[in-house]
Amino acid sequence: MRSNRQTLDWLFETGKINLRRGAIFDIPPEPLPDDLDFDRVEGMMIGLAIGDALGNTTEGQLPSRRREERGEVRDYIPNKYADFRSVGLPTDDTQLAFWTLEQMIEDRGFAPENVARHLASRQIFGIGSAVREAMTNLQEGAAWHEAGAESAGNGSMMRIAPMLIPHLREASTDLWVDTALSAMITHNDSGAIATCIAFIGILRDLLGHDSTPEPMWWVERHVEMARDLEITDYRPRGGEFTDFEGPIWRFIEEHVPQAWKEGRATLDACNAWYSGAFLLETVPCVLYILMNHGNDPQEAIVRAVNDTKDSDTIGAIVGAAVGALHGLEALPERWRDGLLGRTTADDDGRIYELLPDARNTWSD
Repeated sequence: MRSNRQTLDWLFETGKINLRRGAIFDIPPEPLPDDLDFDRVEGMMIGLAIGDALGNTTEGQLPSRRREERGEVRDYIPNKYADFRSVGLPTDDTQLAFWTLEQMIEDRGFAPENVARHLASRQIFGIGSAVREAMTNLQEGAAWHEAGAESAGNGSMMRIAPMLIPHLREASTDLWVDTALSAMITHNDSGAIATCIAFIGILRDLLGHDSTPEPMWWVERHVEMARDLEITDYRPRGGEFTDFEGPIWRFIEEHVPQAWKEGRATLDACNAWYSGAFLLETVPCVLYILMNHGNDPQEAIVRAVNDTKDSDTIGAIVGAAVGALHGLEALPERWRDGLLGRTTADDDGRIYELLPDARNTWSD
């Protein structure tokens, strides 16, 4: 049986993975502190679930329409799937992230074929088109490495955070290998895979940070990691920059710092490059929100779920980042208390069972 490293090498050799083999695959990440508090890891995962749940009930609405109907969303909204209680329920973001973690706990590591099979065997809430295509391909018998859609949707980025957890105690290039393979299960696209690797790199850095990075760090770190990997050019679907054509990292490098220099509010900036499920929209929004509000976990998540269209996924991604940086206790208590912790329609508390299992498996 091939190792994950051998599998990735084979995918590059055969051209089956839509990605450039950048130098990062030979450069290990910096070691994390020996005294890393698993509270930061729990903050990352619970932050993901909170951001997802806060954005859940108004996902897909334009920010202007959301504000007209709801005002500013700062707490859970009554949900018909919980007897109209104001509690936090999951979408596919939380489901796919925690099911990935669940399977890795069982396997004591990342086995892509097992994770793919696990994801394809469950009912997914609010499933996006690319993930649906991948799940259908898997259910019809496709190999895990042949199932992914050639799509730069954000359905791989939203679920990638748990890939860090088996690699907490080692500074190995296996982290980049596993992240690439995990992203490829649903999105065999260079922008999607590169974005996942860059975001995992950012999350790992945040676990080791004692303070909030300077604003431009978010952009510079993403571009540094992604630029050597992307091979696909993209065009905006609308907004102010329809003349752009190029990789995602270049769009970020050109337009996110400029928005910062102009002092644009997050709502204005996210409207300018749209804020949907296309990574050319999602990633600039995530980075810009973190540039402006990375020091304040509550405000960062509130801006993500109010100032964007794909509010559950952008909320989940921002929530994972601020949770990793500030830890579980920094997330508002009312949000933590109101989060039911489901991954299915009726498994309340499941995510709170998985996190101690992950701690016991990988924290020592």
